[in-house]
Amino acid sequence: MLVIGLTGRNASGKGEAATFLARKGFHLHSLSDAIREELVNRGVQETRENMIATGRELRERFGPQVLGERIFRKLEPDKNYCVDSFRNPAEIEYFKRNTDFTLIYIDAPQDVRFSRILKRNRSGDPQTLNVFSTLEEEELRNESITGQQLICCEGMADIRVVNDGDVGEFHRRLSEVVIPLLQNRKRPSWDEYFMEIARVVALRSNCIKRKVAAIIVKDRRIISTGYNGTPRKIRNCNEGGCPRCNSLADSGTGLDECFCSHGEENAIVQSAYHGVKIAGATLYSTYAPCLLCTKMIINSGIVEVVYCHDYPLNDSAFRLIHEAGLIMRRYDPKA
Repeated sequence: MLVIGLTGRNASGKGEAATFLARKGFHLHSLSDAIREELVNRGVQETRENMIATGRELRERFGPQVLGERIFRKLEPDKNYCVDSFRNPAEIEYFKRNTDFTLIYIDAPQDVRFSRILKRNRSGDPQTLNVFSTLEEEELRNESITGQQLICCEGMADIRVVNDGDVGEFHRRLSEVVIPLLQNRKRPSWDEYFMEIARVVALRSNCIKRKVAAIIVKDRRIISTGYNGTPRKIRNCNEGGCPRCNSLADSGTGLDECFCSHGEENAIVQSAYHGVKIAGATLYSTYAPCLLCTKMIINSGIVEVVYCHDYPLNDSAFRLIHEAGLIMRRYDPKA
């Protein structure tokens, strides 16, 4: 997911930039939409003054990043987005922390922007250059962390695009900065790719105590998957099928009463069930394997194990893996 954020002064051309990006396949959102939704819920008329006041109130109640949070919840990881109307540094910081985000500052001279104000003729817009200048100065100099801080946002921008000519020239300048952003997007590594798939597989687990999954990969192709849970034709763990889990046994105790097969075990068994060879493969697991699964991994011919989280009872398993000469790596998503 690539997110391009837009910030800039009133009538600089942010809306035109958003429309242009929408035609290029970006999905549009505006932080102002979060305020508009609030106004609709309250039955309050949408005016510039009400938008500013409500935005400030929301930031005071829920934190200066609140508009960013509300819009971010609408985004999906497999799409590219253009998000308009960043007016507070906390909103920018929130997006930078949570996604592949680039902030573009749209700039235009004040006289050009005022002429656009008059042309669009929106309700509540200033009708003289003096009033326009005074209102803008107040917004720019707002020192409250809950208010609009456009000067700070300008300083946080990654790219500046000047919109002082015709629409065609503006579109050309936008293309010059957007194309490299699309070309240079970071792709997940193979470890990240397969481990994220394993995490999704884990969501299918019916175990009520811990959801674990493993996938077996050969030549960068998934050949088997498995998640922990009760065996075929046995009641699911979350339906009462496993006495240990459903008695809420302490971690590490009562393992001889656990009916759930482990994710690594199921991935190996599934490959055998379907006649798929796994010798020479790599196993990705959301947790490090236990001793029983380790013995199955070694005997199945798997040559590498990549895991994400430690399993509390795997010291012996680690020693066995190293003695057998298998590669053992821990995947760190933050690395």
